[in-house]
Amino acid sequence: MKIDVVTLFPTMFTGPLDDSMVARARKAGILDLGIHDLREYTSDCHRTVDDRPFGGGPGMVIKPEPVFAAVQALSGEDSWVVLMGPAGRPFQQQTARDLSARKHVILLCGSYEGFDERIRDHLAHDELSIGDYVLTNGALPAMVIIDAVTRLLPGVLGDEESLRDESFNQGNLDFPQYTRPADYLGMKVPEVLLSGHHAKIEAWRKQQAHARTVKSRPDLLTGSVGNERHRKNL
Repeated sequence: MKIDVVTLFPTMFTGPLDDSMVARARKAGILDLGIHDLREYTSDCHRTVDDRPFGGGPGMVIKPEPVFAAVQALSGEDSWVVLMGPAGRPFQQQTARDLSARKHVILLCGSYEGFDERIRDHLAHDELSIGDYVLTNGALPAMVIIDAVTRLLPGVLGDEESLRDESFNQGNLDFPQYTRPADYLGMKVPEVLLSGHHAKIEAWRKQQAHARTVKSRPDLLTGSVGNERHRKNL
């Protein structure tokens, strides 16, 4: 899979994506990751990427010209363009799965007061948000998405079975996990996990996962977080 990121802050990506699982995926050739400075796609001597908003108001808006130029330079037949922005639909595990099935994704990182609306209307296929809060720019959300997508690519995880059992796959959070010692300072591992009875263990895990979801994220059970039917052409 190929992912290209267009950003005003390319050095932010140095470090987080050069370690751990993403680094291994890149080294193995499973992920082809490119980080591109938006200023490289400007045409004026000042490398201008933003301007004041029409109609007045505070802040600056990212101009359409360099963004369109960047996408045109990076795009191929199978490219899928995604904006990073607070107005986007919530990024969820199913969204990561959908993106991981694509051959090429271009992530556009916003900044300042956001993008000129023509970028959203005529260039992007989708817009994603990682939460209902405001960040300085779209670099961190892009890193989150890259990490979530990369771990779903075939060959990245050493234990593919773990993908089936993790949080959000069955509509629930993950069940509690324990390891040795079985008794630590009087805090004991549930007896069922020590029983060796696989059917009872499976039933206990399902019950615990459901109980945890009811307590911490009941919205996952009612389907009130996001709505995948509103995905645009995905």
